[in-house]
Amino acid sequence: MGHESQVPNGLYRSEFEKDACGFGLIAQMDNAASHWLVETAISSLACLTHRGAVAADGKTGDGCGILMKMPRDFVAAIAQELGISLAPLYGLGMVFLSQ
Repeated sequence: MGHESQVPNGLYRSEFEKDACGFGLIAQMDNAASHWLVETAISSLACLTHRGAVAADGKTGDGCGILMKMPRDFVAAIAQELGISLAPLYGLGMVFLSQ
């Protein structure tokens, strides 16, 4: 049997398929701090060329990174040192701004 011509059904067209950006997911299931986990997460970014901080110019990044559990004890200690009173629920962010 030869290839039969198929009439498209619906809006899907296979010729529009493209590769998507990837992501890596690893987790420490015992909730213990792990330097190995951080090293592995960073290593996985290097394996994902686009998400691995390589932009079209081959020099700059696209803002990818790793998501980690917030070190609450550390943040509380630093806040106390700086005289900052933390609410029971708070957020923490890191922002890089142009000079």
